[in-house]
Amino acid sequence: MSTDYYKTLGVDKTASEADIKTAFRKLAHQHHPDKNGNAGNADKFKEINEAYQTLGNKDKRAQYDQFGSAYQNMGGAGGGNPFGQGFGGFSQAGGQQNVDFDLGDIFGSFFGGGGGRGARAPRGQDVQVDIDISLKEAVFGTSQVLSLRKQNSCEPCKGTGADKGTAFETCDTCKGQGRVTTTILGQFQTQTACPDCRGKGQQIKTKCGECRGAGYVDENADIKVEIPAGIDDNQAIRLASQGNSGGAGSQAGDLYVNVRVRPETGFERQGDDLITKYKIPFTMAALGGDIQVKTIDGEVKLKIPTGTESGKKFILKNKGVTRLRANGRGNQVVQVTVNVPTKLSRKQKKLLEELNQEFE
Repeated sequence: MSTDYYKTLGVDKTASEADIKTAFRKLAHQHHPDKNGNAGNADKFKEINEAYQTLGNKDKRAQYDQFGSAYQNMGGAGGGNPFGQGFGGFSQAGGQQNVDFDLGDIFGSFFGGGGGRGARAPRGQDVQVDIDISLKEAVFGTSQVLSLRKQNSCEPCKGTGADKGTAFETCDTCKGQGRVTTTILGQFQTQTACPDCRGKGQQIKTKCGECRGAGYVDENADIKVEIPAGIDDNQAIRLASQGNSGGAGSQAGDLYVNVRVRPETGFERQGDDLITKYKIPFTMAALGGDIQVKTIDGEVKLKIPTGTESGKKFILKNKGVTRLRANGRGNQVVQVTVNVPTKLSRKQKKLLEELNQEFE
């Protein structure tokens, strides 16, 4: 029975390369054998890799779409399987199988660092905070000072983690290479950042007394955030290298400020436009008149022409939201609803009956 690679990854046949890669990463994390010790994960992990090696390659995917899994027997590497020996994208080498594509972002999460084809010292963790602003602040922009506690680079050792005046020494674990080779399932090899020196190849001989070798300390920080005009609800602002320090000379993480725009009564935002709704009496709809309309800039007078129908929309130009990535502002759309009375006095009813006769 042939294997449905699309079903294995949980994607449609129309899925993009990015969708396939995202699905693969998610499943690889979920079913990695070393994550939860489930023996059944080994077979599932192999299936996922086999599916990705086909669908993640443009040429192999085209052959698979045309011939199904039988395309593996139509020639190619190894006289049959275009992947060579082993399974889905892994090649035999010295009794073990070496990963022939970069799994660093997957294996790194299990072995403590980046992997694949180059080990990097891990960067500091990103920090995420939420802030609330008003609709008016979203329209015109604002600034806020965030007070938070995070990991900052240690000042006495300048983030190195070493005591002042002391030297570093070669790491015994990786012999100065900064990376170690890990064998998975007894078959696959991947290189990850050395867990002892964090990918640097050197270790601290005498640790800093302030941070005890970490290279960072927990401190309170006040950070000013400029919120641009036109920002929308749930959009995030990234402040590079303002997150937690990576310690020992590593790059700091980023600070992500998630902006929440508080709803304001009477206004509904649609892109760069603001929608407002007003009720007018049916007499005004028939005879015309003026109403006061609330805008972000203040109240303005809106003329209601004679014979206005319920649902009519009026446009107040440049009274909407500032365009985030362009010049100018959107509009304010004022939609009027004609309010028809359900109860009439005798006099009102008589007048309307007389008016009705005039139109007959």
